[in-house]
Amino acid sequence: MDAARPNAPPARRTVSRSVTVRVPAKVNVQLAVGGPRPDGFHDLANVFLAVGLYDEVTVTPADTLRVTASGPGTDQIPLDATNLAARAAIALAERHGLAPDVHIHIIKDIPVAGGMAGGSADAAAALLACDTLWGTGASQPELLALCAELGSDVPFSLIGGAALGQGRGELLTPVPVGGTFHWVFAVADGGLSTPAVYRECDRLRGAAVIAAPEPAPVLLDALRTGDTTALAAALTNDLQPAALSLRPSLRETLDAGTHAGALAALVSGSGPTCAFLAKDAASAAALTTALLTSGTCRTARAAAAPAQGAVVVPTPAEATS
Repeated sequence: MDAARPNAPPARRTVSRSVTVRVPAKVNVQLAVGGPRPDGFHDLANVFLAVGLYDEVTVTPADTLRVTASGPGTDQIPLDATNLAARAAIALAERHGLAPDVHIHIIKDIPVAGGMAGGSADAAAALLACDTLWGTGASQPELLALCAELGSDVPFSLIGGAALGQGRGELLTPVPVGGTFHWVFAVADGGLSTPAVYRECDRLRGAAVIAAPEPAPVLLDALRTGDTTALAAALTNDLQPAALSLRPSLRETLDAGTHAGALAALVSGSGPTCAFLAKDAASAAALTTALLTSGTCRTARAAAAPAQGAVVVPTPAEATS
């Protein structure tokens, strides 16, 4: 069967094993948002930091494409071909003339619709898992290009660590990090629509002239030197006023974390998860307890950063060999 012929049906690749990929959440330590572009996106200076909250995506050969999920909030995600993980499998299969016949199972631990790129993380994980399962041998530039087609945050989910995202966030430059940063994430009930938050941002700005977004040198320096205090002073999120406008109760969560000793507090990305930078691991543990008892969030999770990007999880046999 010649998969290169225009009318040839997709090839089936016979494989029997499954592949699992672990992928981290992200927090935006700087999110500078330009004005709306003609294509509807916004130019960004988006400094990503991968944090140690993870989803796991397992792909297994199947008779047809199927998506299942388990974990908190999975009732809020689509389990059909519109799921970003499914779209990733389809995109890679089409690129290589294959049928996307896999069962994708997502174990969620990244908050759903929480501004921490959970859906983007699952797409990056599915892309890497399918590439490994099918043996397509895609280069990292090819995978990153596919990631960018899937969504603005997907490329960073693949590489992890820390990076400056420009354009609409998909054009990445790695950022050096000189230490470990300790975070606590307060997860709200329900989600916020990212497009709705951007629309509200534009509405609040009105006719104001918006400067082109640029990365903050002081923030990049704080990451490079591992200076937690300097990073706390430099955190910014241009979408925060819009998120607070749509969900005013988030102000109570931010205040609760600040009063409990956080060095800094901000809405994570488009929200509604709130992120708190702590002095050290012990402070993060105490802050987590305070937020859990504050009544201002559904749950709170501590995590360290930076975290590794999407990575194939060895099977038990591989891990012991």
